[in-house]
Amino acid sequence: MKKILLIRFSSIGDIVLTTPVVRALKTQLNCELHTVVKKKYAFLYENNPHIDKVFKFDKSEKEVLARLKNEHYDFVIDLQKNLRSGNIKTTLKVPSASFPKLNIQKWLLVNFKINRLPAIHIVDRYFESVKPLKVFNDNLGLDYFIPAKDEIAAEKVDPSFANGYLAVAIGGQHFTKILPAEKVSEIINKLDLPVVLLGGEEDAARGKEIIKCTPGKIVVNSCGQFNLNQSASLVRQCSVLITNDTGLMHMGAALKKPVIAVWGNTVPEFGMTPYMPGNEDKVYLSEVKNLSCRPCSKIGHNHCPKKHFKCMMDQDTDAMVSKVKAFL
Repeated sequence: MKKILLIRFSSIGDIVLTTPVVRALKTQLNCELHTVVKKKYAFLYENNPHIDKVFKFDKSEKEVLARLKNEHYDFVIDLQKNLRSGNIKTTLKVPSASFPKLNIQKWLLVNFKINRLPAIHIVDRYFESVKPLKVFNDNLGLDYFIPAKDEIAAEKVDPSFANGYLAVAIGGQHFTKILPAEKVSEIINKLDLPVVLLGGEEDAARGKEIIKCTPGKIVVNSCGQFNLNQSASLVRQCSVLITNDTGLMHMGAALKKPVIAVWGNTVPEFGMTPYMPGNEDKVYLSEVKNLSCRPCSKIGHNHCPKKHFKCMMDQDTDAMVSKVKAFL
């Protein structure tokens, strides 16, 4: 049996996107599979039954180097591909492989709007790293494992949820990736469907603003009330998920839910759309096309560099409402 180390330090969505590779390695090679990850994201791998051991660190990969060296790996798969993951590979001195990160192509698209990116999803690029092991994509999509202790009965959050509801992930790491409260409210006001708002404590105030703007609607602001697995449980039971380009988008795809993904300053061309092979009809990408300033970053900004924020303010909420109804 081979012993393999998979490196992916962060973050939520990126780790969820590694799960097809994790599953394929375990099921096709029957290997002993370890991962190394930042401590705050370790639960994503610890809950995954295909992972045998998780090494986690707070600030530096150097915290786990000695223990990794004692494992005597046969192969290292680097799905982070930066200086710190390079340090791990140099220290372990075993065969390794990585994936095409395409940083130059992304830079060209962000800075000069020249698109040299291949039309290949990042999951399929991740599989480039396991070709030397003759491991292939089983096309079963992403995985997300919710521990039993974190399962929530949706009807206990609100009795109306028993008959179906819309989940809206209103958060995001960067302002320019977040659909403004007034646009979310527009969508809710055009639908006769109970709604749960998902996000962290930092999104709670935006949730309150949305509720103020949706009088007469059943809207539950769960932001900051549940941990990530509990939020995933609510996503698993929802009828449709509307989400920004964030971790919950990939969790929704992993749970095979109809997903309306809203794109602001980032673009689908980066290759990180909801990944549901064979279920592409469950994915709708909402974006404002033909904006000369998009993409303005491969990650995001704390404010719109152009000050007009058209990539979100010009979103077609009518089209999203129509898609919700079509999914239902």
